[in-house]
Amino acid sequence: MERKIMHIDMDAFFAAVEQHDNPAYQGKPVIVGGDPNSRGVVSTCSYEARKFGIHSAMPIGEAFRRCPQGIFVPVRGRRYAEVSGAIMKIMNQYTPLVEPLSLDEAFLDLSGSERLFGPAEQIGREIVNRIRSELGLSASVGLAPNKFLAKLASDLEKPGGFVIITADNMAEILEDLPIGRLWGVGPKTEAHLFEIGIRTIGMLRRANPTLLTDRLGESGRQLYQLSLGRDDRQVETEEDQKSVGHEITFQDDTDDREFLAGVLLWLTEQVAVRLRRLNLKGRVITVKIRDLNFNTLTKRVTLGKTTDFEEEIFREALRLAEQVKWGAKKVRLIGVSVSGFDDRKPEQLGLFDELDQENDKDLGKLHQTVDELRDRFGADIILKGTSLQIKERFKQGH
Repeated sequence: MERKIMHIDMDAFFAAVEQHDNPAYQGKPVIVGGDPNSRGVVSTCSYEARKFGIHSAMPIGEAFRRCPQGIFVPVRGRRYAEVSGAIMKIMNQYTPLVEPLSLDEAFLDLSGSERLFGPAEQIGREIVNRIRSELGLSASVGLAPNKFLAKLASDLEKPGGFVIITADNMAEILEDLPIGRLWGVGPKTEAHLFEIGIRTIGMLRRANPTLLTDRLGESGRQLYQLSLGRDDRQVETEEDQKSVGHEITFQDDTDDREFLAGVLLWLTEQVAVRLRRLNLKGRVITVKIRDLNFNTLTKRVTLGKTTDFEEEIFREALRLAEQVKWGAKKVRLIGVSVSGFDDRKPEQLGLFDELDQENDKDLGKLHQTVDELRDRFGADIILKGTSLQIKERFKQGH
């Protein structure tokens, strides 16, 4: 039986939530990221703002230069997590096989749901209609036999698209798509493929697999399989999830370590919020850095105990980044993830462990209070020590 995999991607999610919560923002360029005078980055922007060339991970100051009339708002992580939870709740009413990729996108396996709710397309449209009617938000959808095709399809007609790829139309849809649409094809790989005359997915599908392996190694074989529309990965539920992470690819490579540290802090905060939403704690912190030559370095550390605190994640992530001498070459991509989720029963605690546990409880209460205050009054109402330190470093250097 052919699998029915759906990928749902919320359209300009953070900005759309801001426009929904404040109707005066409707139809206007909304940039989520904070004060345009800060050294922050754009988290998300509305489609009206994208007309000015603004995009995620752009320095917020550059976004202001391009669109000074834009509406700049702080990141309200708790509010976005709340809305994301409502979206996931709707999805889970149709299938238990939901794999959240972030707050604003997820895979669903609808293969076993058709007997209860009808054809997969009907289910997908019902989910999208409910998200629109109940939450006032728009989503783009891809429905296909596997995860690769579903995710590719959801991006073809944004915003608000609903694209279905089947065995019958797959070859036609893939034929003329740029080779960069394939997972794992960045500028460096794209340049290698251009050298051997491959510019579209269709051209890759007709290429000699041995030539691809000779030029690109194992990734050449994987890309060839994707060009044929083959992807055997299963939809993993939150219970199956092995890591939680976020990463950003910069439009312009940078070696500004202060800026990179600020971005790393923002990433760790996003990871921590998601960990707490999923009720997960991990002990393995991993940092991923890709330089301007597309060399990718990963560094990880295993902690003595699990955590979902951004302070601890950021401290270790920054230490790992410094170990690989980030910024020695300009950085294109940076990411951080947490894994090693531990469901073992706690061991008997010693005196100092008990003190640490009490401190963790206090810090957990502090996080809850800070999240509530930020949700009510904005992200900058309270600055954590690390955030303040980063901001002060920015002021001193610029």
